[in-house]
Amino acid sequence: MIRVTFNDGWRYRPKVNPFAELSGPAAPYTDVTLPHDAMIGQDRVAPHGEATREGGAGAYFPGGVFEYRKTFFVPEEHRGRRILIEFEGVYRDATVHINGDYAGQRPYGYSRFRVDADRFLRYGQDNEIRVEARAHEDSRWYTGAGIYRDTWMLTGEVVRIAPDGVRVTTPDIDAERAVVEVATTVENDSIAIRTVDVVTEVRDAAGTVLASATSKVTVMPGEPATARPRLYVRDPALWSTASPALHTAEVALREAGAEVDTETVTFGIRSLRLDPRHGLRVNGETVKLRGACVHHDNGPLGAATFARAEERRVQLLKDAGFNAIRMSHHPMSKAMLDACDRVGMLVVDEAFDMWTSAKSGFDYSLHFPEWWERDIEAMVAKDFNHPSVIMYSIGNEIPEAGTAVGAVWGRRLAEKVRSLDGTRYVTNAVNNMLAVMSELPALMRKAREASGEATGGATGEGAGINTLMADVGEAMNAISASQLVTHRTAESYGVLDVAGMNYSDSRYALDRDLFPDRIILGTETFPTRIDTYWRLVRQHDHVIGDFTWTGWDYLGEVGIGRPQYLTPENPKPAHVADHPHLTADCGDLDITGHRRPASYYREIVFGLRTQPYLAVQRPQHHGKTFAGMPWAWTDSVAGWTWPGHEGQPVTVEVYSAADEVELLVNGRSAGRLPVGEEHRYRAEFDTVYEPGELLAIAYRGGVETGRHLLRSATGPVQLRAQADRPVITPAHGDLAYVALTLTDADGTPHTSADREVTVEVTGDGVLQGFGSAAPATEERFDTTVRRTYQGRALAVLRPTGIGKIHLRATAPGCEPVETVIGVE
Repeated sequence: MIRVTFNDGWRYRPKVNPFAELSGPAAPYTDVTLPHDAMIGQDRVAPHGEATREGGAGAYFPGGVFEYRKTFFVPEEHRGRRILIEFEGVYRDATVHINGDYAGQRPYGYSRFRVDADRFLRYGQDNEIRVEARAHEDSRWYTGAGIYRDTWMLTGEVVRIAPDGVRVTTPDIDAERAVVEVATTVENDSIAIRTVDVVTEVRDAAGTVLASATSKVTVMPGEPATARPRLYVRDPALWSTASPALHTAEVALREAGAEVDTETVTFGIRSLRLDPRHGLRVNGETVKLRGACVHHDNGPLGAATFARAEERRVQLLKDAGFNAIRMSHHPMSKAMLDACDRVGMLVVDEAFDMWTSAKSGFDYSLHFPEWWERDIEAMVAKDFNHPSVIMYSIGNEIPEAGTAVGAVWGRRLAEKVRSLDGTRYVTNAVNNMLAVMSELPALMRKAREASGEATGGATGEGAGINTLMADVGEAMNAISASQLVTHRTAESYGVLDVAGMNYSDSRYALDRDLFPDRIILGTETFPTRIDTYWRLVRQHDHVIGDFTWTGWDYLGEVGIGRPQYLTPENPKPAHVADHPHLTADCGDLDITGHRRPASYYREIVFGLRTQPYLAVQRPQHHGKTFAGMPWAWTDSVAGWTWPGHEGQPVTVEVYSAADEVELLVNGRSAGRLPVGEEHRYRAEFDTVYEPGELLAIAYRGGVETGRHLLRSATGPVQLRAQADRPVITPAHGDLAYVALTLTDADGTPHTSADREVTVEVTGDGVLQGFGSAAPATEERFDTTVRRTYQGRALAVLRPTGIGKIHLRATAPGCEPVETVIGVE
């Protein structure tokens, strides 16, 4: 089918009661180009009571009902053809009307869906499509709202290649050749028997034809037929994370010599193997997953899914040392899958955050029993040709996993996935503590009895849990190792190819003996304990990787990773932060894509960085008792500019895999300390802040292995603007990212000189979003003024045509700066 973008010409507004418009429009429409997040432009609301969807979970953005309309012309020659409108994602509970008539709906906000439009259309004249979307107390994170992913119009003849009708597998690969099986489904909506030729070509990245085949297919009316030629590619270039070689399968449908339809899909030639002795093997080589969990929002863009935003995020995550992404906790966008294919990033694509047990007042659990099969089908159809996808996750922290009926549901989902795609593996991200939550009170009573409460001298399972409940992370881990969990989750894990475990490393060694054939993946773990997790991943063949929560900071679940300091009034850390907190504040990379100290620490633990890394704890908090939830990194910044703290004590962190590190302040040694794996790859120095240079030198066996230098910013503050690319394209989904940074004359960041920056965008583009990584702020992303955070802000520009985009930025006390991005 012919696919054309359907993103232009839309209008939207908050939906109003139609009776309120009897005397005229009650609310105006705003012109928008898709993708569009209707929620991100709303004013956030400080709660007046218990936090709900409109509270900390959703970053204090209000929910609502939103209405989109578009007028489009359909030519008379389209009469008799099949016309579909495709939505890659509408959040949530979408309904679609065409020319006033109901055309379709989709409750789940993350599934791609299509509506048959041709029966409702008026040919040779204008038509109107109307889409409604709802978001209200239905998620544990910021979701956005509206038509936040791309839309398409698909047009085809009555005999055509079905949508998602070309599926490629590579079932047999060796050094000499690869078998490429291209299954093409042909549909016939006519009333006649039709015979067509299905011409299939496999091409490499340069467009060279590597193999071809022609299959004759007779298609009965209303009965799809599949052609399945096996093609042979000699000396195949294999897809891997190190070398993501891509191929295309081009399929043409011909009848009586005339071309009826065409379809091109991209795929990769690669093999997957899995066993507890070798773990996960890609093309025969064992791969340990260095994983990042990520939510779907794009920071200053909200939930709007632009192809360039997804590609940039994938590339930055790979540059930071990750080789795998777990989409949390819903199916990944097609744009991000495409990026993972090109960049070389493995994917665990996740279906649901809930099944039949609700986690929010009005979430998808209300629709799951009726819609789960269609949503699984949509996810697998979207993912099938993407070599980056190695595993499907059927759920995240599903409470039912600890029950017999929950295991039945798990088996249904796992078998449904396997019936659709037998080439990949199935997992489920189980939180073992949540799976036995209903029995925790009894378990805690047992703990108190075993420990004797006051004496604390008892040993054993119960006593350990009782002692560790002071730390929620240790509590989850201890409960996970209990016999109760072993018994209650056995069937749920048994239906899977890979046992996904959230915060349960206590089972890694345990299950090697209890379940010798069980293969484990750490599907969600604490960032502060990556050294422990990664040692276990290296030690155990049956543990195939680790996914940190989280690789990229996100909107919502506000403040779960924020640094906190204990006081008599607040003797323990709080889970969720108050308004105006905005982000979770726990990603290796912040919402603008800037790497934080935890990211460099992880890179060292992974064995990917030989240089040490310096991070400085904020001196204004020196001497206070640091606290935080298990997702909280230290309150540190990679900077040595602290005006007003001259001569005051400061703690310096040095991360390194070497034997020892030396710290020098302005050339004077502040001492040497052991570091490396036995010391959790870190050393802390207490020194006194004085402007100048801070240098860390790492040694192994007395020989220097690397150094890291921080300099204090000096002199007047300058504003700098740097675009990520000098030239972009006018294609839908492309963007330009402009980093705005406060520095000194030598380019050293002024991390302590934050101020408002104003931007003006002219020419062939618009300002799509403008923000910083500030975890707590009342500023918006849709304004032209934004305060920097740690000396940085980020402007995102969307092209509107061929030409040039001009950005001019000003800040108090700084000379204006300009940058020009070409659009070609």
